[in-house]
Amino acid sequence: MFSYFEWMVAMRYLRARRQEGFISVIAWFSLLGIALGVATLIIVMSVMNGFRQELLTRILGINGHLSVYAEIGDRLKGFDPIAERLAKVEGVTAVIPLVEGQVMATARGVAQGAVVRGLRPKDLVGRKIIAGNIQAGKLEKFEGQDAVVIGARMARKLGLDIGDKITLISPKGNATAFGTVPRMRAYSVVATFQIGMYEYDSSFVFMPLEAAQVYFRLPDAATNLEVFVTNPDRAPDVGGRLAAAMKGQVRVQDWQRVNASFFNAIQVERNVMFLILTLIILVAAFNIISSLIMLVKDKGRDIAILRTMGATRGTVMRIFFLAGASIGTIGTLAGLGLGLAFADNIETIRQWIQGLTGSDLFAAEIYFLSQLPAVVDPTEVVAVVLMGLGLSFLATLYPSWRAARLDPAEALRYE
Repeated sequence: MFSYFEWMVAMRYLRARRQEGFISVIAWFSLLGIALGVATLIIVMSVMNGFRQELLTRILGINGHLSVYAEIGDRLKGFDPIAERLAKVEGVTAVIPLVEGQVMATARGVAQGAVVRGLRPKDLVGRKIIAGNIQAGKLEKFEGQDAVVIGARMARKLGLDIGDKITLISPKGNATAFGTVPRMRAYSVVATFQIGMYEYDSSFVFMPLEAAQVYFRLPDAATNLEVFVTNPDRAPDVGGRLAAAMKGQVRVQDWQRVNASFFNAIQVERNVMFLILTLIILVAAFNIISSLIMLVKDKGRDIAILRTMGATRGTVMRIFFLAGASIGTIGTLAGLGLGLAFADNIETIRQWIQGLTGSDLFAAEIYFLSQLPAVVDPTEVVAVVLMGLGLSFLATLYPSWRAARLDPAEALRYE
């Protein structure tokens, strides 16, 4: 498509002489702008993907894909027969009874809010995200009426070690002649976990199901059933089948509805960042236009000589197209390499910058996660590269057309 002569002349024009240095500087800034735009876009999209995947993994790892509640009231009686019935529904892999409630946790004079979840010991052991992230203690001791498992961040905040006592205070207390007295009970910490999500590591307390039933006064009842399915994305469909199987006797909520606002916010932020960062590439593309227009103006005499020597308008157009496209292609490929390398080592880079500046760049209290995640989506990377190349190629069309339309006689006359 392009001849050796066209390539040679185009590359020669990119190597500017001393008097053409300003044009060369603009070309280099165009290349750098495209490289930074492509790299930044790849990095930001990867971090956004990482956020979504990490949050999704942790949320769905510690919570069920579906939650089944009593149609009326806050307690689900006779939950074992219901669980057996729901387990037979197509797509369901597990149904786990749960007792959940809000409490105040205190120890060593420090208090904070917490969420108590009562699970059967075998069900907690089956939660890979908990069982696989035990920081201290043993899950084998998670049994009886006196044992709890708490998040590692909560343990540090309250100054607790394995074997220490944590006091839980429930606002739903005991009615007395002097009013309602909050219900208090001390439990022994048998293990701590850290899954990497601040909200769970700092506020969740797990206790055996029977102990939770006693504490929250729910004899032979659960607050809800957690249902796990084979494909979390199909949870709403499975939820419809669960409701049909129970003939409207229960309320079913899926994880997508419960966390809709959270993930929608991430998606909106991701789209806005994509739009803003695309403008960086667009600005760099305009720089290519300006540098090529200046190059065409400066090379008017050369273009005229080439035309008088037999070069066609198509040849001239291809020469300047190659000159501009080379800037865009090199910049895009450089940005691709930089973006992939940065995304692959982003946590190491964060730790290095934190050590250098002495500041916390990724506070877990704000961003929910304790590590900066990045997941590179090949489809998105290809789309970014094609966009960078496309904008670069489009930016060369007008200057190339202008060079091809240059009249040799007029160019030589003014020279």
